[in-house]
Amino acid sequence: MKYKQFLHWTVLVPVIAGVYYLLGFMNNTPLSNIVGGALLFCSVMAAVHHAEVVAHKVGEPYGTVILAICITILEVGLIISFMLSGGDGAITYARDTVFAAVMLILNGILGICIWVGSRKYKEQFFITNSATTYLVALVAILVLTLILPNYTSTELGPFYSEAQLVFVSLACLTIYGTFLMFQNVRHRNYFVEEKKNHTAHEADPPTTRRTLLSLVLLVIGLAVVIFMAKGLSPVIEAFVDSVGAPRELVGVIIASMVLLPEGVAAIRAARNNQIQSSINLGLGSALASVGLTIPTISAVCLAYDIPFVLGLDMKSIILLALSVFIVMLSLSRGKTNHLYGTVLLVNLAAYIFTVIVP
Repeated sequence: MKYKQFLHWTVLVPVIAGVYYLLGFMNNTPLSNIVGGALLFCSVMAAVHHAEVVAHKVGEPYGTVILAICITILEVGLIISFMLSGGDGAITYARDTVFAAVMLILNGILGICIWVGSRKYKEQFFITNSATTYLVALVAILVLTLILPNYTSTELGPFYSEAQLVFVSLACLTIYGTFLMFQNVRHRNYFVEEKKNHTAHEADPPTTRRTLLSLVLLVIGLAVVIFMAKGLSPVIEAFVDSVGAPRELVGVIIASMVLLPEGVAAIRAARNNQIQSSINLGLGSALASVGLTIPTISAVCLAYDIPFVLGLDMKSIILLALSVFIVMLSLSRGKTNHLYGTVLLVNLAAYIFTVIVP
């Protein structure tokens, strides 16, 4: 049995994908791009599996924190690699990707989770204090990083000066660090739903050996996904240019790939009537995506003297404000229904449509 564990597809796929990339088989031909895309998708799904194994072992809410940090590592790795390569959209790539990730999480992941869960169970219940805590921290970080740069006067345009970048980075880390202490130490009960009497038998936690193997494979899988996505980025950019869409769509596509593991895990939890885990995954990932990504990107850009835009345009600010407001209303009563999920998915469609047709 232990040999079958090492021959499982979730073990073999990241290894095959890594070898495929390192041996230079991604040579920008149609066949290599198709194979590379398939390996990328399978590697993401393998990362989902290993992240869930580790999360199941450590339990809630630590498991959702691990998943959120893994997604942030993916996002930071992709953004930094693209910015250092100095492409056409390098100056706005960090902003566009972070904004796309937040919009996809708030409207897409949460919307699908609420919609799927309510279709199956009519109403699902969660701890209101958890959603409030997430949103308080998230709104503060979003305003500081994506809106305030438009209204400062030290630098013209939607830029922060070096001193402002340092301050905002420290502010983000302070808020996120305090939130982690709040979530995992002082008020852990806000984020862990009480066990109910289920007729279905819950799976036993994995063994320590299996957990360590999954942790190693998770790290390998995250690295593979970053490199494979970077290798396929010219194909994605060429596709976006061929259809005449703005370059912001590239950020949406990359953010979608990065968030796929989180989305699958969150939707699976909603289908299992664990909407609290879905909210922890979704809002926790959004908070980590901004609260950790922006300080990391700022540090790299300051070190390499790379200018980058943070402030959003007015259209994006309106869509972001609408999304945050709808999420606040949807999560204010401690229960979900079908309408909330539908409205969030319509917001997602409006966001993607206005990216393609600005």
